[in-house]
Amino acid sequence: MLLLLHTQLFLLQFLSQIPCASTLMKCPFKVIIEEKEWFHYYKPGDYWITGIMSGIGALLYPFSFSKPPTHQLKSENIFYHILPFLLAVHEVNQNSRLLPNITLGYNIYETFFSARMTYEAMLDVLSTGQENIPNYRCGRQKNLLAILEEMDSELFDHISNVLNIYKIPQINYSITNQMAEQNHPFPFSYRMTPNQEPPDSAIVNLLLQFQWMWIGLLSRDNEKGEKFKRRLEVLALKNGICIVLSGTVPEGNMKTSTGETHMQEKRKMFFSLIKSQIKIIVCQLDFQASGMLTAIIQMIDTTNTSIVGRVWIATTLTALSVSIFDRLLDLQNKYALFSFLIQTKRRTQYDDIKSYASTVISYGKEAFQCSYISPVLSKKIWKKCREKENWEFPPNDVITRILSQDSSSISQIIQIVAWILSAASSSQRNKRRMKVGDNQPPQIVQPWQLHRFLRNFQHHNISRDGISFDENGVPVGDFDIMQWTSVLNKSHAGVKIGNVERQASSEVKISVNQSAIQWPTLFNKVVPYSRCTESCSSGYVKLVREEAPVCCYDCSLCMEGTFSGQEDAAHCEKCPDDQYSNKKRDQCVPKNISFLSYQELLGLILAFFAIALSLTTAFILGIFMKYRDTPIVKANNCELTYILLVSLLLSFLTSLLFIGRPMKMTCLLRQTIFSVVFSVAVSSLLAKTVMVVVAFLATKPGSSMRKWLGKSLANSIVLSCSGVQVGLCMMWLGVFPPFPDSDFHSQREHILLQCNEGSVTMFYSALGYMGFLAAICFLMAFLARNLPGTFNEAKLITFSMLVFCSIWISFVPTYLSTKGKYMVAVQIFSILASGLGLLGCIFIPKCYIIILRPDMNTKEHLRIKIH
Repeated sequence: MLLLLHTQLFLLQFLSQIPCASTLMKCPFKVIIEEKEWFHYYKPGDYWITGIMSGIGALLYPFSFSKPPTHQLKSENIFYHILPFLLAVHEVNQNSRLLPNITLGYNIYETFFSARMTYEAMLDVLSTGQENIPNYRCGRQKNLLAILEEMDSELFDHISNVLNIYKIPQINYSITNQMAEQNHPFPFSYRMTPNQEPPDSAIVNLLLQFQWMWIGLLSRDNEKGEKFKRRLEVLALKNGICIVLSGTVPEGNMKTSTGETHMQEKRKMFFSLIKSQIKIIVCQLDFQASGMLTAIIQMIDTTNTSIVGRVWIATTLTALSVSIFDRLLDLQNKYALFSFLIQTKRRTQYDDIKSYASTVISYGKEAFQCSYISPVLSKKIWKKCREKENWEFPPNDVITRILSQDSSSISQIIQIVAWILSAASSSQRNKRRMKVGDNQPPQIVQPWQLHRFLRNFQHHNISRDGISFDENGVPVGDFDIMQWTSVLNKSHAGVKIGNVERQASSEVKISVNQSAIQWPTLFNKVVPYSRCTESCSSGYVKLVREEAPVCCYDCSLCMEGTFSGQEDAAHCEKCPDDQYSNKKRDQCVPKNISFLSYQELLGLILAFFAIALSLTTAFILGIFMKYRDTPIVKANNCELTYILLVSLLLSFLTSLLFIGRPMKMTCLLRQTIFSVVFSVAVSSLLAKTVMVVVAFLATKPGSSMRKWLGKSLANSIVLSCSGVQVGLCMMWLGVFPPFPDSDFHSQREHILLQCNEGSVTMFYSALGYMGFLAAICFLMAFLARNLPGTFNEAKLITFSMLVFCSIWISFVPTYLSTKGKYMVAVQIFSILASGLGLLGCIFIPKCYIIILRPDMNTKEHLRIKIH
């Protein structure tokens, strides 16, 4: 950049040494003038505002050094941008209070989007004589105030490179220029209108709203268009949108050898999109690109009907661009056109372009007197058109109509420049009045003196339209999503179908009212389909195919416990712990709470058997207590019998603690009470078995075992064996106490309310110790089963312990293989079954003798049985 500025300064200093007077040359410079000329519109004044505009494209041929330069155009002076400029200047000059004793003039150059023409226009602005020689005063000095231009980013730089040398204000009013709002390398450049192109995420969100995943992309054929293309491709890829084909809208000033070759280039660019049958095409357009695009579509539409039925999504459209689309394309029957429109307090009116064009051209030709006057040595090829002194201004309604098409707000910007000139003049007069009095003539306001006023007006002009600025000074605002229909005989062409709201997190929120969309007749009132594959419905997740575009994928049902509540979900969401996914996997359903309760049949049956067995045990205990003096009761150690029956009674009642909603107290008590009670029962059986063995050994002459025949041995066995279990349970409650818990994962549709045992080791230690006692008891009873003695219970104990051990051995794998209330039911069943086994094997035969066969419950019968 510095090298470029130094080079320009050198050239300007060199050119300034050339004299103003014309001198004879050996090879006079000639310009071949074609049928169409380049127009330069102007009106003299005390101060001048220069406009650099491009109303339409043109064919520009490269200079050849072997023949005179040729300037051939295929365009006309259509005055679209000229008349708003002219009318605004006229309005300022009519206001005597705004600029008293000052006449505002203007220069307007039509550059046809050409960098070469833009540079030539800039040199012509800076040169006051007949030659393009900046910095050399030859003729009447023009008091230039500012340059107004609507160039894009590339041509904007060309203008800024020249104007920065002179500190002349450069005011850009393009609706698509992406000039940085701060810290840009051109400090004397301003933008009075916000950038009206929407965020890239808004375009992507609009595509996602209609599920258009298979699209084409057209961008402008310049650096800005390439940047837009790269940004949108990255963002589209992140959101699963495939840009199948992308192209560029050719510039209207392409350098080419023949017009037909230029048309072939345009056809080649478009046919790649047409043959792919892509229904949705995103376009980055300005006025020039809009005219080029619509002309090509119209040309192809006459020979190829496959292009119809397309949806064109433009980033932004000017009023004239909308009118061109409406004039050249059938928006009612064949095509749908959408774009984004920034929300401002001002709204542009839309008109029929044919009617508007005839009005503008008619008054434009009436306003100017054009002539081509140039000396032989002159390199200026502009055809100068001066505004007539006395021409009939159009009526007020026509002026309003023309200004309503001014989407770039040229007239308002000219008003701002006039206000700034008035403020600068007043400030200058006040300073001179303070120094030298009121008799001095006023000084000319220099362009560099306007900068401090322009900086204040820049943000004011944008913010009064309802546009705010972010922390970087970039104008931000919300957008309306518009569908453009026919403007013929309509005051409003656009239909608002949605809006785009900016969020605090630099994201956007888009909403679309699809019922407001007026689909063309060829669409049959149906949203166009543009996808590689069918969308994955709710409950399914996308699976990307190998070596396929991101928008081509398969659908897979979400796994158990996950769901997807939207179409084309990238991944399945996990359900909360208290919910499970339904069969369709499109939502989560609350889980049912499950525990063994008295309200269900299984709980009622187990509770019934527990109570029934408890009553049976109590009944048997009552029988034994009633007949405690009978031989059969006395012969079997009635104290141990009572202990065994009471422990069995308590064990049956303990099973009721396992039924019902788990509570803290029931969780603490049920396993420990069960372990202690059953240990007492098994210990009493072990004591009975030991006493049988001791009684047999004591019958031998001189045996020392007689001293152990008392109650002390039996009580010691019961207390010691059950005491160990009590100690284990106390340690269990003290270190790892059980507590109520919820199991969310064992069963798909249920939350299992259960008691967490606190320590699995302690639980199986208590159970294992009980099994250890049962094993010893079974072994001793088995060995003593054939010992002689009155009512030897060893055989009954052996069989009962066999049943007991079988039940609890089978309990362990069954317990581990079940969950929830069925796990609890298994343990209750084991308690009841093992208790019933002890009760039935040991006490039922005795109750039979006591109740039904009292004749057998005598000492004589016992003696007979022994012998």
